[in-house]
Amino acid sequence: MKETRNKHDQGEPPRVHSFPPVTEKSVTKLILGSMPGKASLKANQYYAHPRNIFWPVMQTLMIVRPNLSYAMRCKELTRNKVALWDVLKTCTRTGSLDSDIVESSIVPNDFESFLRAHPQIRAIYFNGAKAESLYVRHVIPELSSAFAGIAMTRLPSTSPANASISLSDKVARWKVVGQVAFPAEGET
Repeated sequence: MKETRNKHDQGEPPRVHSFPPVTEKSVTKLILGSMPGKASLKANQYYAHPRNIFWPVMQTLMIVRPNLSYAMRCKELTRNKVALWDVLKTCTRTGSLDSDIVESSIVPNDFESFLRAHPQIRAIYFNGAKAESLYVRHVIPELSSAFAGIAMTRLPSTSPANASISLSDKVARWKVVGQVAFPAEGET
């Protein structure tokens, strides 16, 4: 949500804080990033960097319609049973890249409480390798065995820093999240 800097220690990288989850009670799938980048933090929106292809991929998969406001894109995600969150609640990071995260500063989100509140979640999708490794290292050891059976899948990062995989290959791999049909006009 914000970037804070201790004014007494200007040599330290800023501490960044994630956003609350985009969710509703009915979600069955959870997409996890690591931590919002600078553009997202500034806009207070998930995947706000203009070259991040997360929202275009969601449009291609017919999970959200094109040309919607951020609030409406989030609403369509949850209407289609997809939640969105980050593995980390807060960390210290010098830039926007996952490689900039200071390991000793990591505080993960409270997944035990989240998964208890959303018992119908059957699949977790990681937006990139860093999100998956952070979840495996910092979340799984703290989770109760009740959540051990949730299927987990790493997908290629939608970040502009992940240019080694073509857009068409990324979209093909993201199809596992599933295509959904839009409701008829006037239906919610």
